[in-house]
Amino acid sequence: MTPASPLAGPQAHRAARLAVAVLFLTNGAILANLLPRYPQIKADLGLTNAQYGLAIASFPFGALMAGLAAGAIIRRFRSSRVAVAGTVLTGLGLLLAGLAPSWAALAVTLFLAGSMDAITDVAQNAHGLRVQRLYGRSILNSFHALWSVGAVVGGLMGGLAAGLAVPRGLHLGLSALLFSGVSLTALRFLLPGPEPTEASGPGDVHTEGTSAKRGAGRPRLVLSMAALVLIASSGVLVEDAGMTWAAVYLSGTLGASVAVASFGYVALVGAQFIGRLFGDRLVDRFGQRAVARTGGLLAALGMGGALLFPSVPATVVGFAFAGFGVATLVPAAMHGADELPGLRPGTGLTVVSWLMRMGFLLSPPVVGLIADAAGLRLGLLVVPLAGGLVMALAGVLSARRVTAPRGGG
Repeated sequence: MTPASPLAGPQAHRAARLAVAVLFLTNGAILANLLPRYPQIKADLGLTNAQYGLAIASFPFGALMAGLAAGAIIRRFRSSRVAVAGTVLTGLGLLLAGLAPSWAALAVTLFLAGSMDAITDVAQNAHGLRVQRLYGRSILNSFHALWSVGAVVGGLMGGLAAGLAVPRGLHLGLSALLFSGVSLTALRFLLPGPEPTEASGPGDVHTEGTSAKRGAGRPRLVLSMAALVLIASSGVLVEDAGMTWAAVYLSGTLGASVAVASFGYVALVGAQFIGRLFGDRLVDRFGQRAVARTGGLLAALGMGGALLFPSVPATVVGFAFAGFGVATLVPAAMHGADELPGLRPGTGLTVVSWLMRMGFLLSPPVVGLIADAAGLRLGLLVVPLAGGLVMALAGVLSARRVTAPRGGG
């Protein structure tokens, strides 16, 4: 049973917001601790780029297999409990992946970790949307900003551990223990009670023109959902390029040291954090559509320029531009899907969260195959291409500002 919160009213709401932010931070940190160890794992197991890409794809494949069960699990056990339990199990799976003695063991453990991460992701976003409704304005980007903080912290921890040659078992075991303990502490302050059966309420965030969407037919619903999935998938594809290939590209193709190679991913998630930190205000002022299109342009130009003129500094800057550009895409797609008419509360969120992981599933093996055939520099062209796709599809997002006042709290 979740302990009753010792706070009430606005204090409880603020405590719940902080607790959700902590869950996002731990989720980013646990996975990011493993990423700087990927080059060493790849070398120790003697994997080709294609084999490495296929093994890494087991993580999003596991997420796809488990993702659609998240809604039912959350309704049965509550989003708060599921998010915390998933965090603990994800950390355990990543520890086992770091100790994997073979390609098959690496693939299996990453599959299990991905399964747990998918359920955690839906649960923490579902709980975050519950808190957002209490605030009556957009705060979802701020939660994702804390995920980026966690990813930066985890990336730096992993890079330092790799640079100091700390054994992977010790490093990842301490990481899992630390962040599991933090998430268990946060559980006490999450919102009590079962999940709401209705998505709307007096504290909901509404955008102008929302009522007009209620009459949309099923074909429009399907097309809108597909566009939202592709926008979210473009965002996670860029994230995956940083997670899976930044360290490999910088250390292998460009000859950076192991410690410096971790800066590519750190730059991506660091810039992503800045974009998400200001994302709610930017969206309120300019609308989701304009913010997404500008972000797609930044990702395309930044990473495209880095690949055109390759160097270690240019690549780090290019990943930073890409991270800033895609900062609001996943929160925007999730919020848009959660408000689509004709769907049960939480259904749109679950579907987008599930299908967007196709970007994580397809990106590693596709980039790996291209890298083996023509070089990793060419394989990373998926990043500017994703930016172009976002620019083309951003019309599905709202062009209007949020009308709810930005109250305190």
